[in-house]
Amino acid sequence: MVVPLPSESPVPERKPMATARRVSLFHRELRVSLSSAAIELFFELAAVLSEGHAEGDVYFGSTMITFDLARASGQVSDPCDAAAARRVCDELAADPRVLSRARELARREAERIASRALPELAIDVRARASGVHVELDVDVEAHPAAPIPQPPRRAGPRRAPR
Repeated sequence: MVVPLPSESPVPERKPMATARRVSLFHRELRVSLSSAAIELFFELAAVLSEGHAEGDVYFGSTMITFDLARASGQVSDPCDAAAARRVCDELAADPRVLSRARELARREAERIASRALPELAIDVRARASGVHVELDVDVEAHPAAPIPQPPRRAGPRRAPR
């Protein structure tokens, strides 16, 4: 009896590819975004530092909102490392819920510093990650109808209002 060598064994003939007769109505993709609970937690644990001043009838100010992921580590199931901070930073910068909340917080801070309502504001928000910290920098410029009184300056971090 002759046994064929493995290299001499016949290659089975392949079947042709099946033609798709039915297609899906939906394109499926996995999307990751910040949960509402995470956004609430970030603003609850955030440190807020604001400064500003008036030059004539124009107000210029800045509010820095800092989220320390290490402080949230006991309350979240994901790792709170530098890689997570970069990912959170990207999500924060693109999330309309976060941007709206950051703008409102900066508006309230600007009105507190200016000691008056500031109806027309130009607000710019930027996000960056540094280690396990995520920072939102919110710049505010206001052109009110009446000159802004110069209040005494206050310094120091504050907690974000809930």
